Amino acid sequence: MQPKTSSETRTPQLTPEQFAHLGAGALAYVRTMRSEDVTRLYPQAPELAPGLTVFALLSADGQPIVLADTKEGALGSAYENQLLPVSLH
Repeated sequence: MQPKTSSETRTPQLTPEQFAHLGAGALAYVRTMRSEDVTRLYPQAPELAPGLTVFALLSADGQPIVLADTKEGALGSAYENQLLPVSLH
């Protein structure tokens, strides 16, 4: 048996649009943020006291889903919406 050539083992390339939608409707991630930054993702959010740490649940493509005061609350929302929370490093 001959070894595979690089063209046979190449990973398929995704377009930027395909990559942006990868995991949509199935994956979500939690992002820690300061209360001062909330209106950037959630323009409709009420004004929060400055200096608070809050947790945003975002879809795989970065769209905001929910804002929570605890990481556990954000993760719970992911499970309630049948989304698998993933870690980003």
